[in-house]
Amino acid sequence: MDLPVMPPVKPMLAKAVKKIPPGMQYEAKWDGFRAVVHRDGSELVIGSRTGKPLTRYFPELAEALGERLPPRCVVDGEIVVEHGGRLDFDRLAERIHPAASRIRLLAGTSPARLVVFDLLALGDDSLLDVPLAERRAALERVLAGVAAPVHLAPATRDAELAARWFERYEGAGLDGVVAKPLDLPYRPDARVMYKIKHERTADVVVAGYRLHKSGPVVGSLLLGLYDDRGVLQHVGVCAAFTARRRAELVEELEPLRTDPGDGHPWAAWAREEAHEDARLPGAPSRWSGGKDASWVALRPDRVCEVGYDHMEGNRFRHTAQFRRWRPDRAPESCGYAQLDEPVSYDLADVLG
Repeated sequence: MDLPVMPPVKPMLAKAVKKIPPGMQYEAKWDGFRAVVHRDGSELVIGSRTGKPLTRYFPELAEALGERLPPRCVVDGEIVVEHGGRLDFDRLAERIHPAASRIRLLAGTSPARLVVFDLLALGDDSLLDVPLAERRAALERVLAGVAAPVHLAPATRDAELAARWFERYEGAGLDGVVAKPLDLPYRPDARVMYKIKHERTADVVVAGYRLHKSGPVVGSLLLGLYDDRGVLQHVGVCAAFTARRRAELVEELEPLRTDPGDGHPWAAWAREEAHEDARLPGAPSRWSGGKDASWVALRPDRVCEVGYDHMEGNRFRHTAQFRRWRPDRAPESCGYAQLDEPVSYDLADVLG
């Protein structure tokens, strides 16, 4: 491979802001795997956000990219999987599997798409120092009429339209809007774009915590919600505490410590088969990298309010943010019914 921009490339990133800034290019924020694709004739590399290759996990996508991208180019985009008219991150995550036979099976049952939103190189020319407005125009030219599973990401300079996207596209599984300055050159691994994500709150049960890597202090609180059967489901964690607060939480939660035996709603967490019928902490995962999945059990007697952006199935998609304790709420009252349901919106309408 001999391109003006060679792999690996860590993609340009965005920092969170509260409101959609004016005077920029706006795109939907896709919920998938970020990917920088290098193509030089028959050679093709799909690189992850960290620069590691993803090519072997998406053979059907690699084949399509070899047919639909310009012969020599570097593009930035997002790998997504669609199911039922919306993005499905769980099905996408299943694609990262060590067995080639499993990869081939999933390529047929959960095929991936690439949504392209930037052009880093074309032919012999690097476009890293070219302003975004010119890169976007070039991208629209080279991907004019491109066919699925490769898609040109919709973009607009109309802030009012972007605000409508922000409200509507969540129903298709997208999680916000990205704003990009029009004169912005491409800066790998730098947070120079802006992301605006949905913010919501929920009252959740605290039923345990994990220790922080720095020592015997709280790393994250384990959160639960009761389902319609009255079963406490593990829905995610909240973290990002200061060092002082981590130590305080250990003392504060000490009276609630309990043996994670049969009396705890997540007592079966260590048995792999138990995760098939319920959401429990410590679920086996290819993403854990052998990390210690153990946790400290707490009596599920305390409720806290957390901020979250959106749900993926029956769990928080990202780490929630602790807001405050809710001594006025009974744990049994913390169920899924309190959560906002985004209005359904078909992914096909987003991609055109």
